[in-house]
Amino acid sequence: MDEEFNFKHIPIMLNQVIDGLDIKPDGTYVDGTLGGGGHSYEIAKRLTAGGRLIGIDQDEAAIKAATARLSEFTDRVIIVRSNYAQMVSVLESMGIGQVDGILLDLGVSSYQLDTAERGFSYMEDAPLDMRMDTRQEKTAKDIVNNYSQAELTKIIRDYGEDKFAAKIAAQIVKFRETKPIETTGELADIIKSAIPVKFRLTGGHPAKRTFQAIRIELNRELGVLEESIEGMIDLLSDKGRMAVITFHSLEDRIVKSAFKKAESPCTCPPNFPICVCGNKSKGFVNSRKPIVPADEEMERNPRSKSSKLRIFVRRRENNE
Repeated sequence: MDEEFNFKHIPIMLNQVIDGLDIKPDGTYVDGTLGGGGHSYEIAKRLTAGGRLIGIDQDEAAIKAATARLSEFTDRVIIVRSNYAQMVSVLESMGIGQVDGILLDLGVSSYQLDTAERGFSYMEDAPLDMRMDTRQEKTAKDIVNNYSQAELTKIIRDYGEDKFAAKIAAQIVKFRETKPIETTGELADIIKSAIPVKFRLTGGHPAKRTFQAIRIELNRELGVLEESIEGMIDLLSDKGRMAVITFHSLEDRIVKSAFKKAESPCTCPPNFPICVCGNKSKGFVNSRKPIVPADEEMERNPRSKSSKLRIFVRRRENNE
C-alpha cells in the first residue's frame, strides 16, 4: 500500500476549526495531531510566506501522508515526528516561545482504523497491535495477555465505560489460560461471548468499548492530554487560540476542566471579598457549550458523530 496517498483522512468540523483559530496570515500555528494533513492544509493555505505551521505526529504513516499533502507549502510548513506532549520542547528547539494557534484532533484516525494490520479495528482479524507510534515496543497483545484480571477490569470500566467490564476481563483471563490471545478477531469474539445476548444488539459493536479502553491504555492518551494541555495553553500569544476536538466523554472532560481552570484559576473561598491567591485568568472559553458537527457532516462522515470542539482564547495582561 502506498501510504502517502492511501491515508484516508476526512478533517472533522473543518470550517468550525478554521473559524475558531481565527488565522493570521503571518502567524505561527501548531497542528499537534497532524494525521493526513487535512486541517493543516487549510491552515497553510491561509498563511503567507511570513507565517509558519508546525505539524506534529507520532505515526510514521501520517508523517509520510502529510508531507506529500503539504508539499506545496514547504516555505511555511515544518513537519516533526513526535508526540504533542513534547510540543514545548519541539518549539523551543526551533527558537519559538509563543504561537498564535494550536490544534489537537484527538483519538484514532480513519487510516489507523481502516488499516487492518495496525490492529485498531474489531471489524477485521489482524495482529493485536494498536500502537500509534510503531517505535514503541509494548502492544495491545501485551496488555491483553499480561494484565491481571483486576487491571483489565479497571481499564475497561474506566476507559471503555463498559458495564460488563468485570465479565469481559474474566473471559479474557479464562481464554488466555489455554493460549495467548494474538489477534483482534480472537479478542472481539471473547468480548462478544462475555456480553449477554440481549445486550449485544444495542449500543453498537460489543467490542467497541473494550478496544477503545485498550487503545487508550496502550497509548496513554488521557495521561498525555492531562499532563500537557496546561503547557500548551501557556504557549499561546495574546489573542492566540487553542482548538481541541474530542471523541469521547473522558477526553472532553479533561479539556473542559483544563480550559475552565485556565479561565477561572482563583482558589480563594467564595466568601472572600477579594482574591488573595494571586492566580490570574489566562483567557476565556470561546463558547460555553462545545461545538458539534452539523447534521449534514454527521450523515456524510459517521465518525464525526461523537466529536466535540472546544476553543480557548488566550489573554495576556501587560504583555506578559
